[in-house]
Amino acid sequence: MKPTSLHMPLLCLGLVALAGCGKSEAPPQQAPADVTTVTLHPTDAPVIQHLQGRLSAYRTADVRARIAGVLLKRTYKEGTDVKQGQLLYQIDPAPYRATLNTDLGQLAQAKASYFNYHSIANRYRQLIGQHYISQQDLDTAEANERNADAAVTAAQATVDNARIQLDWTSVRAPISGRAEQQQFTEGAMVGSSGADTGAGGTLLTTVDQIDPLYVNFNIAVTDLNRLQMGQATGSVTLDQQQQTHVRLTLPDGTPIPQEATLDFSSVLTDATTGAVTLRATLPNPQRLFYPGQYVALAAGLGTLHHVFVVPQAALQRDTRGAYVLVIDSNNKVVRKDVNSDSLTDAGWIVAKGLNDGDRVVVDGIQLAMPGSTVKPHEAKPASSGSAPAQQTSPSAQS
Repeated sequence: MKPTSLHMPLLCLGLVALAGCGKSEAPPQQAPADVTTVTLHPTDAPVIQHLQGRLSAYRTADVRARIAGVLLKRTYKEGTDVKQGQLLYQIDPAPYRATLNTDLGQLAQAKASYFNYHSIANRYRQLIGQHYISQQDLDTAEANERNADAAVTAAQATVDNARIQLDWTSVRAPISGRAEQQQFTEGAMVGSSGADTGAGGTLLTTVDQIDPLYVNFNIAVTDLNRLQMGQATGSVTLDQQQQTHVRLTLPDGTPIPQEATLDFSSVLTDATTGAVTLRATLPNPQRLFYPGQYVALAAGLGTLHHVFVVPQAALQRDTRGAYVLVIDSNNKVVRKDVNSDSLTDAGWIVAKGLNDGDRVVVDGIQLAMPGSTVKPHEAKPASSGSAPAQQTSPSAQS
C-alpha cells in the first residue's frame, strides 16, 4: 500500500524526532566548591615541651633514736602534720638523768678544788714580793691552780655531754611536715647495736615536707640544644629559670590548678637516656598531692618568634608528611608541605613552609583538591587562628 498524503507528514516528523535524539547535549559547568579559609600572619608563640614527671617531697628527714634506751611512748598521730621541734617519742630518761647528776657532783668537786688552789696561788703571789716564800713554792701553787682549772673544764664538758644525752631521750621532729608510720612500738629497745641501727641511730619514722613538692622530669638534650641554638640566632627567647612555668595534669587527665616553677636544671647529660634532669617546685597548700605520683606536664620554656599558628583543622598528614591547602590569587588550591609537631590551644606551630598572607583552608578540605578552583570565604576573626597561642596544650618543640 502506498502511503497517503496524511501519512507523509507524520513520517517526516518521526524522522526529525529520531534525528534529534541522536545528538548529545553538553553537561552544565560545575560551580566552584565553597571553602572556608584563614589568612595567616607571622606571630610569636610559646615554646612548650610535653613531658612526664614524678612528684617528690621537698624535704625528707629521718627520725632516729640517737641513744640507747627503752621506748616509753609515741606522742604523735601517724600520718598527721607535725612541727619542727615537736616531741614525737620519749625514751626512758632515768639512767641518763642519774648520769647527769653524778657528773654534776664531780663538777662541783672540781670547782671546789680549783677554788682552794686558786686561793693558795693568789696568796703566794702576794708573799713572793716580800720574800716570805720561795719561787719554787709559787711555781708549785700556780701549777696546782692550772691543773684544777683544767679539771673544772673537763668536768663541765662531761656535764654538757650528759645533758645532751638526756635531751636525746626526747626524740623531736627535725623539720615540719607529714609524719609517717612508726617503726617501733612502746617497750622496744632502740638505739642499741643491731641490724636496725646505722651510724645515725635506730630509725623510728620519717617526716616529709609536702608543701611545696618537687616535680622531677627530664628533657632530651637534643631538644635543649635546638632551643639554645635558636636563642643564639634570635628565633627563640628562652625564659629565665625562675620565670619558667610548668602546668601539670594527673594521669586521669585532671589538671592541677597550681603552676610549678622551674628551680633547677642540671648541666649533666645521662649517658643512657641522653636526657638532662630538670626540677620544678609545686605549691601544695591543701596537701592534695603526694610524693611518688606521676604527672604529665607542659613546660613553657620561652617564646618562638616569626612563626605561623595554623588551626588544627587546616593541617593534614599523609605518607609525604604534614601539609596545608593554600588558596592562591586565582582561587586555585595549592598544597604546601610544612614541618610541625608543636601543638598549642590555638593550633599547630609552623616555622617554615608558609608565607605572610597565605590563605589556608580550614573547612571544606575534602572538596579542595590541589589544582582545582574554589570559592573561598574568610572565617570570622575569632577563629582565624592567627592569635598568639596559649601555654596550655602539651607539645614538643618542632
